[in-house]
Amino acid sequence: MKQLHVNLFEMACVSHIVHGMWRAPGNNRHRYSEMEHWLETAKLAEAGLFDAVFLADVIGTYDRFGESNDAALREAVQIPNLDPLLLVPAMAAVTKNIGFGVTFSTTYEPPFAFARRMGTLDLLTQGRVGWNIVTSYLRSAAQNFGLDDEIPHDERYAIADEYMDVLYKLWEGSWDDNAVLKDAAAGIYTNPSAVRSINHTGPNFRVAGPHLVEPSRQRTPLLFQATGSSAGLEFAARHAEVVFIGGRTTEEVRRNIAKTREQAVAHGRKPDDIRFIVMAGIIVDETDALASKKLEHYRRYYSVEGALVHAQAEIDLRRYDVNERIGDVLLREGQSFGNMGRRFRPDQTIGSALKQIASFDEGRFFVVGSPTTVADQIENWLDVDGIDGINLRQYHSFDTARDFISLVVPELQQRGRYRTAYTPDETLRERLFEPGRARLPAYHFGARYRDPQNLTAPAAPLFSSLPFSKAS
Repeated sequence: MKQLHVNLFEMACVSHIVHGMWRAPGNNRHRYSEMEHWLETAKLAEAGLFDAVFLADVIGTYDRFGESNDAALREAVQIPNLDPLLLVPAMAAVTKNIGFGVTFSTTYEPPFAFARRMGTLDLLTQGRVGWNIVTSYLRSAAQNFGLDDEIPHDERYAIADEYMDVLYKLWEGSWDDNAVLKDAAAGIYTNPSAVRSINHTGPNFRVAGPHLVEPSRQRTPLLFQATGSSAGLEFAARHAEVVFIGGRTTEEVRRNIAKTREQAVAHGRKPDDIRFIVMAGIIVDETDALASKKLEHYRRYYSVEGALVHAQAEIDLRRYDVNERIGDVLLREGQSFGNMGRRFRPDQTIGSALKQIASFDEGRFFVVGSPTTVADQIENWLDVDGIDGINLRQYHSFDTARDFISLVVPELQQRGRYRTAYTPDETLRERLFEPGRARLPAYHFGARYRDPQNLTAPAAPLFSSLPFSKAS
């Protein structure tokens, strides 16, 4: 029977997803800058037997709405925020089992320093870290790193593919398993012949190596990725082990999962090599009625403006007739259906879009009710939709996690759908897959660099047929 994987979906900021809720009584979001807040978060997630604390990140501001940062700053929409990698050592120090998923972009910072930071984290945590691979979509992020505008979407993925190539060479190929001898009698800590430079030269990066960190238990951290585009799907099929999936209907979710598995097999992987995670909203109380009352309480604090800022909305929907269609308004205003396409449809009315926002933009994976109601829905997600787990969206810190742990977890455990204890000494990859699978499988693309002969052999570009590819 499939058990549910759960990550606590977090971000080192005041307002992550459910905007305006930081104002709710008892909410701790304003404590994001306190170390104790993150220690409490980690210990709570571990007490709930979660897989990991998953940390989102952005490296720019949401400045499209109103053509300034003002609304984002006013609403605290993911600004101010902290570097998520710096939170992990502190949280790891007060826990023994919980994993940590960290978001980092491949687009703007060179791979060598990141390989060192993640290698260090995996070594110090005994294999408890994963990396959420992103390419950064904000224009302001590009401008923070010296560019005028975003690099085109598919080109970012081509850069990311070479980025992965460099990382695999450092993590998987630079040090042999038996390189570290710790031979005090002979005065040899590391066998020099078991460590090698990678001498990578490619269209975007030149990295000599060797890797500065001795091998960790996982070597390559567990690889997360969210995808929806063709380029993203192709990238995930080659690299990702956990994919954030979506869909408006069960059929669409199942189709997206099947397509990703099919692509993975085309890359020499097995159909079951990827776990599928969705962002889920769960509001639970002792009874359905109490849970509905809690939802209405939360809605009183929700910010429509914050939601529009986060959506990078090209227009302020509140200024238009509720019966007009979004596409018609955008056309009249001379705006493209760009960022708003991530959340709305061109034929959708202004009124329905505002209602969607005001209702927390609940989406496909959202449930409000008693422990029984919630557990029934989760079983449906697992068995009918075919997902493997959730990123638990937070409405109230720490009440959302506490409610899930005290009310939903026991119900799922009773049904055999949730672990009753951690497996001792397991890595994060083993937790998602199986004991003994601490490292990438031998047939994964990144594993080829365990053979020193492959370090200098150029890899086949993933996007060589695309017009922007420098390899074509």
